[in-house]
Amino acid sequence: MAKYMLILRGTDESVAKMMETPFEEMLETMGRFNDELIKAGVLVAAEGLDDPREGVVVDFGGETPVVTDGPYGETKELFGGFYLLDVASKEEAVEWARRIPAMTGSKCEIRRVPTIDEFPQDNEWIIKERAWRERTGQL
Repeated sequence: MAKYMLILRGTDESVAKMMETPFEEMLETMGRFNDELIKAGVLVAAEGLDDPREGVVVDFGGETPVVTDGPYGETKELFGGFYLLDVASKEEAVEWARRIPAMTGSKCEIRRVPTIDEFPQDNEWIIKERAWRERTGQL
């Protein structure tokens, strides 16, 4: 088994269309999909994000980080949420992604999440992280 993150990205248009969808209808649609993931035993975590206009951007383009309101000025795609799945293969993650009830114009990027076991185990920072994961029940 391996963990894959399904990163949901929408355009300004698809986000606007989603905002037009009645909230109860959106909850029902996403709830049904989430329930399928839970019943299949593959869901690790899932979260949607608030309106991008409510966020801030920290830009590290200069010597000092600059904080600005909202998303980037010329936004083509907005990160809207994610699913973290524990599945047998990338192909299985793709099959789940194809079933996401997303708005037309949206995209889903799929990325494998490396495990801590893939890093040098004698590195002091990996040792500290492993201890933290053990203390918090994440290992």
